[in-house]
Amino acid sequence: MDDIAASPLLVAWPPRVRAEAARRAIEGLRQAILDGKEPGGSAESLAAGEARRMTQMRTRPAINMSGVLLHTGLGRARWAPSVAAAAARAAEGHAVTEFELETGRRGDRQSHVEDLLCSLTGAEAALVVNNCAAAVVLALSGHCAGREVMLSRGQMVEIGGAFRMPDVIRQSGCRLVEVGCTNKTRRSDYAAALTPETGAILRCHPSNYAVVGFTEEADPKELAELAEGAGTLFIDDAGSGCLVDTSQYGLARERTLQDAVADGAHLVLASGDKLLGGPQAGMILGRKEAVAALKRHPLARALRIDKITLAALEATLRLYAEGREGEIPLWASVAAPLAQVRRDALRLAKAGGGRVVETECRVGGGSMPGQAIPSAAARIPSSSAEALSARLRLSDPPVVGRVEDGAVLLDPRSATPAEIKTACRIVQGAVSA
Repeated sequence: MDDIAASPLLVAWPPRVRAEAARRAIEGLRQAILDGKEPGGSAESLAAGEARRMTQMRTRPAINMSGVLLHTGLGRARWAPSVAAAAARAAEGHAVTEFELETGRRGDRQSHVEDLLCSLTGAEAALVVNNCAAAVVLALSGHCAGREVMLSRGQMVEIGGAFRMPDVIRQSGCRLVEVGCTNKTRRSDYAAALTPETGAILRCHPSNYAVVGFTEEADPKELAELAEGAGTLFIDDAGSGCLVDTSQYGLARERTLQDAVADGAHLVLASGDKLLGGPQAGMILGRKEAVAALKRHPLARALRIDKITLAALEATLRLYAEGREGEIPLWASVAAPLAQVRRDALRLAKAGGGRVVETECRVGGGSMPGQAIPSAAARIPSSSAEALSARLRLSDPPVVGRVEDGAVLLDPRSATPAEIKTACRIVQGAVSA
């Protein structure tokens, strides 16, 4: 083992890594012999490969050419350069997080984003936690524990990782009351289910699927009025965190956070890393008394955001406040001219000996299901598309496309010019490998 660790192939790594890599290489060789397989290289080369794997960051940049703009597996929304810079500055040293510069006393980290959220949405108060599921748990635990929560059967969503809204409600200490049907739930269904034990009417935006055809759902404004009259809460899980009129980008109009607040909900909940285009966060907006109660809840401390997320969210919200939302990569990708996307796809196609095909891009990330954006992709043929796709994914940086009809498709709509240049080099190498 010492001889392998001392190999010139391992000289670039520190002693501890060399020793562990040598041990793993020997174990791999031993197992290959026991299995009757070819070792696949010398002990030194196998150890060098182990050293590379051991020291390579698992969380590292990737080039998203999957045709899904908010790819959950790739971190959903990419940040604007100014947002990434703000987060980096906060990470590199001490940052004003819970500190009042004017008085020198401890401050409130929520003040960094609360004023911006209220100004942008019209809410009276705001609180931010680490994601939207956490916002749901905090809102229900803080206001409805031990009581009934109404949810339409058409809104009993399952979010990523097989987490289901009914389970989240129960975990929050509430009793689920199902109302209406899968395809139709009316105001009268909620009214009929009201009891003195009702803690809240919960509306959950079905962000990752669409119910079409013979459908009907209660108007949020009517639900707010119903809850107000019954002396209970209306909690609107608006989901995607949209602040802009999406119709200006050729998409169907998405209900905005401004709409949700104006409809009269006591609390509005939303994600930060979907249509907002910022970091993972759960935003809670609404009436001052309802939000204040959650700020005092013990879970608020457990679910709070750190200084990096705080800086990134503040910087993202400032782009909206300053009318610079076009700098947010999500909206820049959606707005990219199809002719430009075709030119980028042609560069990739030439690098891989393929051709350009017309295709469609999706917003993804549990946002705007069924909405398609016209796009173009490089279709790279291969005797084994799965193998070629794997070589691209295992490159440095990884290039993530999709396999379709026996070929690899690379959609450049969500990639930067620098990423497209890098991807062309990687595609060329992967095809010739």
